Amino acid sequence: MPQKVILITDPGIDGACAAALAMYDPDLEVLALAATAGNVGADEATRNVHILIEQMDPPRWPRVGEAPPVTYDVNGVKLHGPGGLGGVDFPCARLHHPHPSEKLITDLVRQHPREVTILLLGPATVMARALDRDPELPGLIQRIIMVGGVQSEPGDVSAVADFHFYCDPAAARQVLHCGATISLLPLDATRKVMFSPKELLQLPVADSPAYQFLRRIIPHGLGASASLYGIEGLYLNDVLAVAVASRPGSVASHPAVVDVETRGELTRGMSVFDARWGITARPNVDVVTTVDVQAVRGYILKTLQRE
Repeated sequence: MPQKVILITDPGIDGACAAALAMYDPDLEVLALAATAGNVGADEATRNVHILIEQMDPPRWPRVGEAPPVTYDVNGVKLHGPGGLGGVDFPCARLHHPHPSEKLITDLVRQHPREVTILLLGPATVMARALDRDPELPGLIQRIIMVGGVQSEPGDVSAVADFHFYCDPAAARQVLHCGATISLLPLDATRKVMFSPKELLQLPVADSPAYQFLRRIIPHGLGASASLYGIEGLYLNDVLAVAVASRPGSVASHPAVVDVETRGELTRGMSVFDARWGITARPNVDVVTTVDVQAVRGYILKTLQRE
């Protein structure tokens, strides 16, 4: 049976790639795309989720969750372009009254207790609100795969913080300590998966709607990555979470005690890994440390070529 998953996403370019992989992977059943603000504002995030589904026309259409109206101090427009999808203006027919993302999550987990893996691909606000809404949720979720944090790599918002944790550090802390089974994918792991311009733009594909859609938005990400980070390629941070859900053998992890700094002037959003000998705190996450890059790349390329 396919693994049931819910994606909490703030769709920029790598989020669109992750959604494409998940919706076209026959080993995954995407129950919902739950929108959250992050790379773009809340309204744009909800709109982008509708666009992804309509443009890619997956075999099974997931349900859509509406992003709560929150505003963060940062966004990802410089990397992902105006609107979040490479600056491309796609048509969109939106549902008039989608459920709030946090309600959709709690309802679906209740319908499928201990069967749903949640892929947290954006700031943790929506997941924290779902936990507030249903305190029993951690025991009903099969696993949370959380993209966020940084251990020894430089941060991408500040010297020590990644984008997701920086947006809402209090929510990230709440999720990390909620008691659910959590796999944490820090920048140290996700930066191992980078695609060159040739790989992203010259893949021989027939009529895959997912890949044809991504071909329209990826060029902006490649150009922005070159100017912002000085790299010739594109990090696909969010797609590693989908690979972990579908191909768990492609990564290795170890238990760790992880917390988040919520208030520091220089350290807001910093993920704190407590590796001291003799500490009594129990590990609260499994941190992904090793990635079989070739296996992940092969999975991504094969899945994007599905028709």
